[in-house]
Amino acid sequence: MGRLEGKVAIVTGGGSGFGAGISERYVAEGAKVIVADIRGDAAEAVASRLGANARAVTCDVSKGDQVKAMVDAAVDAFGGLDIVINNAGITHRNQPLMDVGEEEFDRIFAVNVKAIYHAVHAALPVFRKAGGGVILNVGSTAGIRPRPGLTWYNASKGAANLLSKSLAVELAPDKVRVNCIAPVMGETALLENFMGVPDTPENRAKFIATIPLGRMATAADIATAAVFLGSDEAAFLTGVILPVDGGRTI
Repeated sequence: MGRLEGKVAIVTGGGSGFGAGISERYVAEGAKVIVADIRGDAAEAVASRLGANARAVTCDVSKGDQVKAMVDAAVDAFGGLDIVINNAGITHRNQPLMDVGEEEFDRIFAVNVKAIYHAVHAALPVFRKAGGGVILNVGSTAGIRPRPGLTWYNASKGAANLLSKSLAVELAPDKVRVNCIAPVMGETALLENFMGVPDTPENRAKFIATIPLGRMATAADIATAAVFLGSDEAAFLTGVILPVDGGRTI
């Protein structure tokens, strides 16, 4: 049996990057997974590759009705819901804070923060009926040790990190565990925006130099943490912000 045998999970932003890696590991560990992404074709490509234990859902996580439909899809397809992984995220380009427009600021907070609000509202009734559940938020080292040029993104991830602690305390009586993974930057579609410069070996080297273990995070690194925190092995862990960062936040 896998470490997640019998579990039903939702992974937002599951069509690529960390989310695709988490979805793949969850299915490999025995879970049934809703692969949710705003890009339906990307979600479908991942779900199709993973087989009968995965379903694709197109979802803009900033929209409450779409998040509710996503949760309903999990219950309809697999008979319940055990784990929600709020992985979907966006950033602005690394640049002076005064150059980020209000519309972009609002979108960042809608995807990185308000989406957690929507997920809790949609999933909590299901968890309460089942007697418990797991919420796993993907925050960031940016919310712990912020990099210049990413102020508004840093703030959104700081909110996600703290939300995880506050939710953990408030939802503990419902037997809902809430934890947070805080990755350092990885080789995802957001990398060039994080750097604010072209993605060249020379520019990568400058950022990697700030990570003591000497490399960026991989999808496998984040998926490994997500498997542990979602599993029964972590039954007594809640309110944890786990840096998966090669030592960046030391």
